[in-house]
Amino acid sequence: MAASTTNLSPLSSHLSKPITNKPPFYLFPQTLLNPLSFPLKPLFRTHKPHCTVSSKNPIADFFPANKPDPEPSFIPSFTDDDKPREECGVVGIFGDPEASRLCYLALHALQHRGQEGAGIVAVNNNVLQSVTGVGLVSDVFNETKLSQLPGEMAIGHVRYSTAGSSMLKNVQPFVAGYRFGSVGVAHNGNLVNYRTLRAMLEDNGSIFNTSSDTEVVLHLIAISKARPFFLRIVDACEKLEGAYSMVFVTEDKLVAVRDPYGFRPLVMGRRTNGAVVFASETCALDLIEATYEREVNPGEVLVVDKKDGVQSLCLLPHPEPKQCIFEHIYFALPNSVVFGRSVYESRHVFGEILATEAPVDCDVVIAVPDSGVVAALGYAAKAGVPFQQGLIRSHYVGRTFIEPSQKIRDFGVKLKLSPVRGVLDGKRVVVVDDSIVRGTTSSKIVRLIKEAGAKEVHMRIASPPIIGSCYYGVDTPSAEELISNRLSVEEIREFIGCDSLAFLPFDSLQKMLASDSQKFCYACFSGKYPVMPKEVKVKKVGDFLDDGLNGPMDSIDGGWVRGPKNIDVEKELDPLYQQSKI
Repeated sequence: MAASTTNLSPLSSHLSKPITNKPPFYLFPQTLLNPLSFPLKPLFRTHKPHCTVSSKNPIADFFPANKPDPEPSFIPSFTDDDKPREECGVVGIFGDPEASRLCYLALHALQHRGQEGAGIVAVNNNVLQSVTGVGLVSDVFNETKLSQLPGEMAIGHVRYSTAGSSMLKNVQPFVAGYRFGSVGVAHNGNLVNYRTLRAMLEDNGSIFNTSSDTEVVLHLIAISKARPFFLRIVDACEKLEGAYSMVFVTEDKLVAVRDPYGFRPLVMGRRTNGAVVFASETCALDLIEATYEREVNPGEVLVVDKKDGVQSLCLLPHPEPKQCIFEHIYFALPNSVVFGRSVYESRHVFGEILATEAPVDCDVVIAVPDSGVVAALGYAAKAGVPFQQGLIRSHYVGRTFIEPSQKIRDFGVKLKLSPVRGVLDGKRVVVVDDSIVRGTTSSKIVRLIKEAGAKEVHMRIASPPIIGSCYYGVDTPSAEELISNRLSVEEIREFIGCDSLAFLPFDSLQKMLASDSQKFCYACFSGKYPVMPKEVKVKKVGDFLDDGLNGPMDSIDGGWVRGPKNIDVEKELDPLYQQSKI
């Protein structure tokens, strides 16, 4: 079960004098000062949402009223998934009387982007109300919780992290009160200059309540002198480096912003009643019956309010986009359109390329479910070999379980994947998977298939070898742990124990993307980073601290993933050095 909290940020009707020795804002419940009113003038590409129309099909009956409240007990699950993990997914809804319930459903659609925490912030009568919790969306929310989130405007977030009950304080959206009002934020991505910014803010008296890089954004908004509010967001984002697709909510506005490189996806849609929806993937729009309109462009700020509808503002002069290629390889659902491309079609073509460039005599093609299925279908179609379900994935593995007292080899993999002997026995099998990270799970899968009677096992990987760690919102191991960074393809084949191994050729991937090729980030395949990482992977550090490790952060061995060796990390993190570069 999950631990959850409910937070209210009421707006006081009394204005008091600011106290100079207090931090710029407080996270979570605080009495806030009366916000100033800033009229927004239309910028361009303005649309008027019809915010007064009620939902065509109320969905309140979808939620069981008798579901008990989640209990504050969460035990981290055992996991043997040898995959990169997406840090999170975000959603924002403006102009629907059931905004929080629609947010809840949209987060269900985005659950694959994060399974360790979820939260929703809704706005009602100028009050920001927040419910966050540890666990799956269905663990955190029920009818009782959702009834605490009335209003026509809401944002939501699902988060991945190493688990631990003390991680609750890092679950987004964050709600903060500062001198002119209150703001909630949900962030997908990772800031590569987080520690530098945090050190500067702390030197100026800021107090941090979490170990999340997202909190830095709120501090920068609070200390900004820009007016009106959305210009504070622009001012803050000018100081950020790295990946961020964010949605903000105030007492009267919903704001969506995407970093100048567009690392992480963010799309905009609209429901039939005029409600505006932002989400990390189009699959969330589909579930709540919102029509996809377009992407939030790299470097763009979109402001939505009742007066002026949707307004667009260029955030920063943006370079050529560097969108995460792994969204198409692994993260996004196949039914999503990401960066203007169908994820299903991309993966199908990846499989076709493998069948063309790495053919092998075989009797059957199977996939490592679920992420390898579409590529396996493409391989089978191109090779003219039948595709069958040789591995069955259990979708009912609980978040906790009791390990057998007598050690069972490959217990974790067997719990999730079961070989079908009738498909595999005596066959030459091609196994299609989306990627290999450490190689440990792949070796167990090969052993399972051979124990089921397969004559030959040929692994085909629908991505190039991963040789670099990601610093833009994806949880990947350090480069030293990546098997493709240490071993050749033949050495990996020997380690895994398969009869042949082939990866998707990098050149073929770029050729397939054609004119869009230069718009993608391939740092995990090439080690060439569009925004040079100077620091540790801060979210991993935060989770080590949250799980009860004490002492200075520098004492945590293995908790941090350093930037490239040619970067003097300590020098880069020195605020005086940073100021000297300005």
